[in-house]
Formats: sequence, structure tokens, C-alpha cells
Amino acid sequence: MHDTTLLHLFTEDIGAAKQLLELIDAEYQALSERDLPRLENLLSDKKPLLTQLAHHGNERSQLLASLELPPDQAGLEAVASQSAQGVELLTRSAELAALLEDCQTANLRNGRIIRASHTSVTSVLSILRGGNETPGLYDSHGSTARIAPQRPLNRA
Repeated sequence: MHDTTLLHLFTEDIGAAKQLLELIDAEYQALSERDLPRLENLLSDKKPLLTQLAHHGNERSQLLASLELPPDQAGLEAVASQSAQGVELLTRSAELAALLEDCQTANLRNGRIIRASHTSVTSVLSILRGGNETPGLYDSHGSTARIAPQRPLNRA
């Protein structure tokens, strides 16, 4: 009975992880296009999937703990070794782990785009506000050159 419950949870989470990966890829496209309304929609679509994955992960851990097994791969292998569906259980577990790793990789890619955009916007705002940050220029001796502070564009 526990093996069928675990198998059911894995099957549901594989579907959720596939949807999440599609949303993360769509998020990448929206970030590239700087489509903020679409990003907001994607975020609201991602939340229930992330909640489901976390909830099912906790259920699997509690189920293994109730069997006095560690809530990790070793515990799952112990259940699989005593189940007629053991091979499928381990296969689904590996499939889910691979999908979640793909989600993490894609999410890190999106994070790099967000950080680069943030840096770019911060730099432009600093220029527009006339910030005292001087660009890293070098003189003929290889040391940093000091240039006069810039005036904000609205006062130029």
C-alpha cells in the first residue's frame, strides 16, 4: 500500500515538474522580452506547482519515516526492494529527480538574467541621477584616473 501511495505521489509530481519547467522556460522568454505582465502571470502559475511539490515531498518523507526508514534514496530503495512495483518506483523517482534538476538549472539561468538586468538598470539610474560613481578609467600609467564628478542629465 505504501508503495502505491509513493508511486502516485511521484507520478503527480512528475506532471507538476514538467509544467514547472515549461513555465520557467516561458519565464526566460518573458525576461528576455522584458514582458512584466507576462512575468507576473507566470509567477502566479508557478506558485501552486511549487506548493504541490513541497507538500508531496513532505508526504513522501513522512511516509518513509512512518515505516522507520530514512526519508532519502536509501529509504526509498528499501521500500522498492519489498514491492512488486519497486522498479517502477525507482524509475519514477529518478525521473522526478532529473526534472527537478532541470528546473533548478533553468531557474539559475533566469536568475542570471535578472541580476544582469538589475545591474544594468541600477547603472542607468545612477547616471540619470548624477551619481558620484565614476567609471573605472585608467591613465597612461595604469592607475585609476580621477575625473570630475558628472552632473545629472536633467542639469546638463
